[in-house]
Amino acid sequence: MRPLRERLKKLAPGQVLMLCYAAAILLGAVALSLPVAAHGEPLSFLDALFTATSAQCVTGLVVVDTGTKLTLFGQMVVLALIQIGGLGITTFSVYLFFYLRMGVGTRGRWIIQETLLHRPVDSMKDLIRGVFVLTFCIETAGALVLAIVFVPEVGLWRGLYYGFFHSISAFCNAGFALFADSLIGYRSNTLVNVTIMSLIILGGIGFLVLRELLDFLPWRRKKERRRLSLHSRLVLWTTAALILGGALLIGLLESGTAFVGMGFREGFLTALFQSITARTAGFNTIDLNQFRLPTLFLMIFLMFVGASPGSAGGGIKTTSLALVIAILHSRLKGETHANVFRRTIPDEVVTKTLALVMLAMLLIGTAIFALLTVQHPGLAANGTSGGFLNYTFEAVSAFGTVGLSLGATSQLLPWGKVTLILLMFVGRVGLLTVAFTIARRTRPEAVRYSQENIMIG
Repeated sequence: MRPLRERLKKLAPGQVLMLCYAAAILLGAVALSLPVAAHGEPLSFLDALFTATSAQCVTGLVVVDTGTKLTLFGQMVVLALIQIGGLGITTFSVYLFFYLRMGVGTRGRWIIQETLLHRPVDSMKDLIRGVFVLTFCIETAGALVLAIVFVPEVGLWRGLYYGFFHSISAFCNAGFALFADSLIGYRSNTLVNVTIMSLIILGGIGFLVLRELLDFLPWRRKKERRRLSLHSRLVLWTTAALILGGALLIGLLESGTAFVGMGFREGFLTALFQSITARTAGFNTIDLNQFRLPTLFLMIFLMFVGASPGSAGGGIKTTSLALVIAILHSRLKGETHANVFRRTIPDEVVTKTLALVMLAMLLIGTAIFALLTVQHPGLAANGTSGGFLNYTFEAVSAFGTVGLSLGATSQLLPWGKVTLILLMFVGRVGLLTVAFTIARRTRPEAVRYSQENIMIG
């Protein structure tokens, strides 16, 4: 036991983070493969592993229907994995250390810093407690509002359970639903739409942004003038632009096709819902196969961007998109530094952002190639047009931990499922964490040679 403990102490923080997520997934897979977890035939271990990974990585892609195939025990396992994945299993670990009065060392602080924060805080203990309290309050409020709709339909206890399940799934940006058609049956229900959308947004902007916004409440406002950090302003502006811009484009593109027959209110709710859910939530209120190709391409872009840092969602994050635009704008103007809201972004952050975006594109391209290879190795080019789009959509959905699907996930062969499992895991843990863990550390003094120009563009 002691040698194992010593080995764990020597691990890099990124390795600890990956091991925690992997351990939770394996335990969840074992639980879901038990006969008590499913109606009829037990889940195969691969299907159980896929479901556990999708839940722990708050993705929402499914190979079995959660509401009909899984028993109450199986659904509770999925819900527990969603909650752990949404908050971050590292947050649970650090909170446990505080609870046991063991304190938090450098490794624990690094993990929480990478998971939740963009700058140090005075009290890590207060931060973790605040995350738990805020999450509990938001999820409970969402569950009670949803219960107003579900209780009259299915009864008191079942309605409350439905409310809590979908509230936790929405706030954690997981997208798991107990209905076979996700939320299509509630497309015209304003209360369900507004509640789910609000939970998705709150869970997707990041805990630190929520914490800063709470300071602007009238009963918490202090005498000194409050000011949002650059991080929070960047997150809020980018999130608003993506939501409103996405909803407007979806509405315009589908006004004569998928939205035909809908009234203005229902069409507006549907467009807005799909714009919000495409950024890592995974619920849908319309069959995505009804959408035109430009709309699906737009949704792929929204899934690739994803949520914000320190949140329950995945993707390259809203701040990365904003910084890439800022970098491009600065370079085109001939400026050597990226400036945002009259603030200069450190060169280290610029390099990290560009590396993240390039790694994401490389990873998704590799995953699409792998999916096409294992699913249709002998299919001719003229027969892959639909398949290429479907697998591209599924791959980006897995990487962004979104969970939206065009139907290809349910038809995956074993190696196709393994590919998406790995993609979901990397998308949730983080590309840079994985890359730095593999690379271990960079050399403090790298060799620098004489410079020589090359042609570009």
